[in-house]
Amino acid sequence: MNTIDTVVIGGGVSGLTAARLLTQAGQNVVVLEARTRLGGRLWTDRTDGTITDRGASWIHGINNSPLADLVHQLGMKTVEFTVGGYQADSRPIAHYSPDGIRLSDTEAAAYVADIHAVDAQLAELIAVSAPGTSYGEAVEATLAQQGWDPERTMRVREYLRHRSEEQYGVWIDDLDAHGLDDDSIDGDEVVFPDGYDVLSTRLGDGLDVRLGHKVSQVAWADGGVTVTTDHGDFTAAQAVVTVPVGVLKSADFKITPALPEPVAGALDRLEMNNFEKVFLRFPRKFWDDGVYAIRQQGKAGEWWHSWYDLTALHGEPTLLTFAAGPCAVATRKWDESAIVTSIMEALQRLYGDRVPQPIQVDITDWQDDPFARGSYAYMKVGSTPEDHDLLATPVGGVLHIAGEATWTDDPATVTAALLSGHRAARNILGREVSLSQLPDRLPR
Repeated sequence: MNTIDTVVIGGGVSGLTAARLLTQAGQNVVVLEARTRLGGRLWTDRTDGTITDRGASWIHGINNSPLADLVHQLGMKTVEFTVGGYQADSRPIAHYSPDGIRLSDTEAAAYVADIHAVDAQLAELIAVSAPGTSYGEAVEATLAQQGWDPERTMRVREYLRHRSEEQYGVWIDDLDAHGLDDDSIDGDEVVFPDGYDVLSTRLGDGLDVRLGHKVSQVAWADGGVTVTTDHGDFTAAQAVVTVPVGVLKSADFKITPALPEPVAGALDRLEMNNFEKVFLRFPRKFWDDGVYAIRQQGKAGEWWHSWYDLTALHGEPTLLTFAAGPCAVATRKWDESAIVTSIMEALQRLYGDRVPQPIQVDITDWQDDPFARGSYAYMKVGSTPEDHDLLATPVGGVLHIAGEATWTDDPATVTAALLSGHRAARNILGREVSLSQLPDRLPR
């Protein structure tokens, strides 16, 4: 039996942030991580000398961002890539018609103007929508107000469906109307040529981390917590639980007694998504220069509708696309060759025989990862944005839930994970603690 001040379950950014701040405050902290690596859903794959961020990739807006400040403190190299929020026009984008023809500048400008017009009215409608309204219902009500012909309406409808899928990995009718309330970017977005895992490695430096420790139960009471793992039990005065929503809701992870309200209700109203990345490295570039993304309209783009040019990261011609929402569900059991064939057919429709076979393909599998059970959480119909913060309500004065799903202002991001870990540490210490001290050395 190992007795400590605080046990942190999960070695992702939220868990490592809480553990580091608590350790710096003089606590005896142990981090239990089921995987054989740090980072959780922040995972940089370095196989064969390549660098591929299979999990988190972006900072979505570096202005007034505590995460961007921390990255700067750590000296992490970044590359600007401002298309992570499924923007229509923030950077040059090649839009292709349902016939596979690139829109002219005039046509693209008219299409984007339609999107902005609907977005402005959509926000107003959502603000007064009845509880239990889906994002899809709000979109249809807004489109009906435009008086457009069916073709023009369909183009914007498609765009909004794809945004729901790419932002939250869910079909538009399954997302609450408020599910994209956080969909705003403040400043440039950046990605990491040296890998995002530099962050988790630095946060974990010097901590007491027990890798390969799978937690099956967290028992809490007035006197503290007992955590059951496949390597024995750990007792502590406090616990920080940072496992994803998919694990929290699974039968393989038990909290006893059961979570009380409002935590239990908030957890029930959140769900893990279906969202996978597909990286394709090519021997040569075949798409247009000067564009950040390629977008395909129409039925042909129902699944593979967006590709992002990552060439600037490492100088290798690379496209990233997503299997998101219904596409991720439908292709979940497909092998790599079937997925690649499907994507290549979509690309060849736009670029013909100029498209070579990829020389390397990397496909994620977060849906079937037992320690994630999806990529990140979304708001089911009937949820409210406040459910994220409600999920983090301290339980019994000893149990604290943290992670990307527990931060209302910017959920489903590394920023949310960082700030939620910070909040858990503050709650345990009962005082303010500065995030700026994270890079400091730990006490001996």
